[in-house]
Amino acid sequence: MRNRKAGQIRDHLWYLGREESGVYLLEGESCSLVLSGGMSYLAPVVLQQIHDFGIDERKIRKLLILHAHFDHVGLVPFFKRRNPAIDIFALARAWEILRMPKGIETINAFSHLVAERMGVTEALGEHDLDWRNDIAGVVVAEGSEIDLGGLTIRIFETPGHSSCSLSAYCPEICTIFPSDGGGIPYEDTILPAGNSNYTRYQESLNKMKPLAVDILCADHYGYVTGPEAETYIARSIDAAREYRALIETIYRRTGSIEETVKQLLDDIYTRRPGYFLSPEIYAGVCRQTVRHIAGALDQPGVGE
Repeated sequence: MRNRKAGQIRDHLWYLGREESGVYLLEGESCSLVLSGGMSYLAPVVLQQIHDFGIDERKIRKLLILHAHFDHVGLVPFFKRRNPAIDIFALARAWEILRMPKGIETINAFSHLVAERMGVTEALGEHDLDWRNDIAGVVVAEGSEIDLGGLTIRIFETPGHSSCSLSAYCPEICTIFPSDGGGIPYEDTILPAGNSNYTRYQESLNKMKPLAVDILCADHYGYVTGPEAETYIARSIDAAREYRALIETIYRRTGSIEETVKQLLDDIYTRRPGYFLSPEIYAGVCRQTVRHIAGALDQPGVGE
């Protein structure tokens, strides 16, 4: 079952934010952890939810970045500047990206573009939300664990959506936080998101498949529970294979990366006009995906 409403998912686990972009709060005995950073314009919403839900903000002493795209790190400056002692965790590659001037510029520019698309630009003026070079933290890697007291987060490196993507798993409650690496539960579909390297994206999905999952916590469009959560990764694997086949078919017919991107965009925004990413941003996403898949077709073994 798919759920998009903010609130308590189960004991010790909360969904915060909005339908199109959310973060998760996992409450351990010793401290609480925020998983993912969401969009920057969520700051006033999340702050109000923390108050309304009776969450003890003083226990929030850790935040885990699942990958460094702008729509997944927006609240990091908010939490870090609100509590400088909070520990921020991410892969080494994510920290590398988040120190790049171009990366910081893109995060801030795209955050404003999406806030405009969603009609919430006023939220950006309420808090100091822009990324600068004042955010640093702790490096995690495959096999790292974050102890919250009674609850543990295990780190799996799952590249493909981005070069810095990780998935987090809490074995005590059989809950996975795959970010976009698990596929996006938009409406009644699963949107594959193998942005940077589609082949590695598919390999990462297969890596997650053996995990026992009762709750799947996506970053966009909520979380999944019940029998659907148990089979969600397997269905994401199928969706990724079908989407790759579609791109290959269009590219073989047109012989053009740009024409393939155009046809994909026309289809996406005809069927899903309310999708949160603006077309100019999503065009870049599609172009990156198509280039990889086209490269694998034109030169087998290259880009794999």
